[in-house]
Amino acid sequence: MTKSDLIELLVTRTNLPKKRIEQIVNTMLETLFEALVNGDRIEIRGFGSWYVKEYKSYTGRNPKTGSTVKVGEKKLPFFKVGKELKKRIDDSKKGPIKG
Repeated sequence: MTKSDLIELLVTRTNLPKKRIEQIVNTMLETLFEALVNGDRIEIRGFGSWYVKEYKSYTGRNPKTGSTVKVGEKKLPFFKVGKELKKRIDDSKKGPIKG
């Protein structure tokens, strides 16, 4: 599902104007981005949580040439799936998802 698909689905389900739904989705995503950039953890119970993991610099290897390469410090966002989402996806193997 793309962001556009999500917006269209929400327009259909809520009967709100598309511009309003776009504004809501964009505001929500921007708020999540800002929280992660600020180092905050985001948790939506049942769905999952996002957090930023920090990595120290290390010496790596270029797979093409085999030469050593210094890899700098970095931060990466991670998502940990929630129990309810995990269960719903697992249950979907047994038939259509009911919501």
